[in-house]
Amino acid sequence: MNVEHRPLAGRRVVVGVTGSIAAYKAILIVRRLQDRGAEVDVVMTRSAAAFVTPLTFESLTHRPAITDVLALDAEQQIAHIELAEAADALVIAPATANLLAELAAGLVGSALTAVACASRAPIVIAPAMDAGMWTNPVTQRNVATLRDLGYRVIEPEVGALASGLTGIGRLAETASIVDAVERLFEHAGDLEGLRVVVSAGGTREPIDPVRFIGNRSSGKMGVAVAEAARDRGASVTLVAGSMSVAPPPGVTVVPATTAGEMRSAVLREAAGADILVMAAAVADFAPKQTSRRKIKRDGAGLQIELVANPDIVAEVGEMPEGVRPFLIGFAAESDDLEANATGKLRDKGLDLIVGNVVGGPFDAIGSDENKVTVFGVEGALTDWPMLPKRQVAERLWDVIGDRYRTARAGAGRTSRGRGARRAPAEQT
Repeated sequence: MNVEHRPLAGRRVVVGVTGSIAAYKAILIVRRLQDRGAEVDVVMTRSAAAFVTPLTFESLTHRPAITDVLALDAEQQIAHIELAEAADALVIAPATANLLAELAAGLVGSALTAVACASRAPIVIAPAMDAGMWTNPVTQRNVATLRDLGYRVIEPEVGALASGLTGIGRLAETASIVDAVERLFEHAGDLEGLRVVVSAGGTREPIDPVRFIGNRSSGKMGVAVAEAARDRGASVTLVAGSMSVAPPPGVTVVPATTAGEMRSAVLREAAGADILVMAAAVADFAPKQTSRRKIKRDGAGLQIELVANPDIVAEVGEMPEGVRPFLIGFAAESDDLEANATGKLRDKGLDLIVGNVVGGPFDAIGSDENKVTVFGVEGALTDWPMLPKRQVAERLWDVIGDRYRTARAGAGRTSRGRGARRAPAEQT
């Protein structure tokens, strides 16, 4: 099945709007970004609200439009900081001459400049102003400064201006701006030609024909990981345990209800994979014996003896070089996340491990959001806030893709597409 390639799918894009007559065009920018799969938030300067009301953007995004640098979000956190940390990209369109000057000077007097200052995400700026203001040497100096700082500047076009004159200063076309944002994620095709296997969901270990030992895993995180890999061009196999969500289209689905079935499926699929992401919550224990008949409620002195299930990820980690895929595990911990996660990474021979805390305020089981930390052999690699699981998946693939390519380059291998293997552990 051919699936449309959408680099912005699952990305969180912040649109900054300033006090220009072209502010109304930001409405189209927001809609086009949404059409391409982005989740959009809007931050406005106070003067921008004189041209387009915050309610307009709130109606489109179903999120509050931030106009006050002192505003708090629904969790009583500083709104512009939370948004700056969560953003995958910031696009300011239109950007006035005043806004360019503030950014170049490092001034933080508005919610928009505060987000731009606090964010580590790439920033795209599309200026719009009178021709004389754009060509003014001070403005050009500010633009040059911003470019030196890494800002992407989409220069204005020649056309009719609000003054009634014709000249340079007209906001670039919406398509040009949205294309520039999309190009920030050109690596979105970085898995083209690779075979990726993802496990998702929980396992069910039968007690009798109607009862089982299981867990609360919904499969949402694994499905998001599989979907994101598919959108980056990978050939994806999803080993699906018990899930509350449907598998995404465009991937091969292998059902695996019990830990034994998942072990068989994962070991079979892993042998031909480039990357394996073990996001499934496999039950650690199973009943030693399964009753062929339903156990009656009045069974006196009922006891269920448990036995350990096979450690699937550890078995994959012991595969020989040339067969073993680049291996990513997950660790859900109630305490000592870093110690427990890095211990598992080391003991099971993983390349990376994704850890998250369960049972606390960031418990993501069954939720549409997750707060994770990625660990490598050197420790924590990320510091992300709570994010939608699809956005977490995109960021995970950014890290996994970089590590996979580094490992392969360390082995002195050229890109061969499907069938490429990771470097030996001592060379990564």
